[in-house]
This record gives sequence, structure tokens and C-alpha cells, in this order.
Amino acid sequence: MNIDLSTTYMGLELRNPIIAASSGLTDSVVKIKELDKQGVGAIVLKSIFEEQIIREIDAQGVNNMYGTYQDAENYVSFYTREHNLNNYTQLIQDAKNTVEIPIIASINCISKGEWIDYAKRIAEAGANGIEINLFIMPADAKKTGAEYEQAYFDIANSIKQQIDIPVALKLSSYFSGLANTIVKLSETGISSLVLFNRFYSPDIDLDSEKIVSGNIYSSASDNGNTLRWMSLLHGKVSCSIAASTGIHSWESVIKNIMAGANAVQIASVLYEKGITHVPVMLKEMESWMASKNYNSIKEIIGKLSSAKINNPMMYERAQFMKYFSNHY
Repeated sequence: MNIDLSTTYMGLELRNPIIAASSGLTDSVVKIKELDKQGVGAIVLKSIFEEQIIREIDAQGVNNMYGTYQDAENYVSFYTREHNLNNYTQLIQDAKNTVEIPIIASINCISKGEWIDYAKRIAEAGANGIEINLFIMPADAKKTGAEYEQAYFDIANSIKQQIDIPVALKLSSYFSGLANTIVKLSETGISSLVLFNRFYSPDIDLDSEKIVSGNIYSSASDNGNTLRWMSLLHGKVSCSIAASTGIHSWESVIKNIMAGANAVQIASVLYEKGITHVPVMLKEMESWMASKNYNSIKEIIGKLSSAKINNPMMYERAQFMKYFSNHY
């Protein structure tokens, strides 16, 4: 039985729904070539972070955060920024010349003007699409949720006005009205949503009494929140959706697709099991689909979404009830 795993994401045709997410595994042409060989459907390049460039500039003694440059400092700041951007656009061009699968750039900026400039440069370099890794920490007690949310719309609208290639927004679930906000963001003209971001999490080392990084890898249990919202939003948004975070097996890939994802992004499982695990996942997906008499991945997208099941409360319920009533 010939199984068609192809899907459409961001308006791009993918040979299968497994996307190598932005990570250290996607930061060079050598790694990209090997991921392509193992069969991924698309690759999201490692993000270029405006904040990281700022820190690199500041490490050289340039206080660029407040625009207090002298002529020499201006030169160092400009050179550092351009060097990083040029390296990134060169990676895009080299990747495009090496593989035929879609190459999606990823940017993470902290200032509105930089989002637009980075996006324009990346589009000119030939990327098939841009993933905007977008999160604004709602830590200012003086700002309302509406004010924070407006920033997301401003960035999305500004970028869409400046570039023609597909744009995906990679979001967190930290919105007061998550469903409403995501649906409205999908109507800005973006091509896709990626649910959800995985963040740096702080921890405390009791021996050194210092702040350290928590676990950098996701776990399979992290996927529950994504699965819930994938289902609740399927059919309501005006663009495609990719599932992200906690996808560690072929079963999880299928589950997220049945909940409503057009594609899935994986990273942690590639670190833990190696990139050679991709063809294993693809083979198992094909075997399962054949056993269920499915011919195409498109047949199962959203099949078990909230709108298509008899009891949508299974996705909407937040509190434990009978499931743990016998556990003490």
C-alpha cells in the first residue's frame, strides 16, 4: 500500500509533516544536508536572536541599548550586527543551494524596527518562509493584557506589509484570551501558527546558590497543552498550524495531526535519539496508517479535533474528576 505522507504547511508543499525545529541541529549546511537525507519534510534554521547580537556588541564595550555611540562604537556595533546577519543570510543561500526541501528562517527580536529589517534581509536571501519566534514576557505590572497583545498584532502586520514570503508566528500560550487572540492573529495574513514556544526555564543550584538553566529538553508529557489547543483551534483559524513541544514519537506525530496540526516540529527527540530516528518515525507512521486503511495524511488532519468529536468537553475540561477519583 502506497501511503502519501505529504502535507501543506505555510502554503509550502512538504513531503511529510515532520519538520526539524529551530535548534543547534539546524545551524550549518552539513547538518541541514544530513537532516534532508534522513527524510524531514522541512527545516527551520536556528534562530537569529537580536538580543544575542546586542550582548555581543555590549561585550565589546558598546552601549547600544541607549544609542550612546561614539564614532568608533558606532562602527563596532554596525560591523557586529552586519556580520551576524550576513552569516545568517549566507546560511540560507547555501542551504537553498544544497537541498530541495523548504528552508524556513527563524528570527527572535526585541524591538519592532529590527523585526522588519531582519525579515526583509532574510526574504531577500531566498528563504522559503520566516518563522517569527515571538514572545513578550508579560512581567510589567503596569501593562494590561490588551497592551501586550497589541504588540503581537503590530509586529505581525508590519512584517506582512514588508515581505511577500510566507510568515509563521511561533507563540506561547500566555494570553488571557488565548483562543480569541490566536484566531485574530491568524487573520492578519500570516501563513501559519506554531503552537507552542518552549522557553528557557530558570532553576536554582542549592550548592552554588546561583541561578542556572533548567532542563533544556522537552518531555513527552509537555505535549498535552499543545494537543488540547491544536484541537480547540482546528477549523477556527485562517491559516495552517504546526504542533511543537513534547513530540517524541511517531505516535505523538499522529496524535497531533489528528487533533488538527498540518505539520509538527521536533528537536528534543533528535538530540536524544539522533537524527536517524526520523526514518524510523516515518516508517512507523506509514505502518499505522496502512493498518487503519488510510491512504493519505490529509485524511486524518483534524479528524479528532474538538469540532469533530461527540464530546468536545474532553479537550475543554481542565480539572480532574472521575479519572483520579479512585487514587488516594
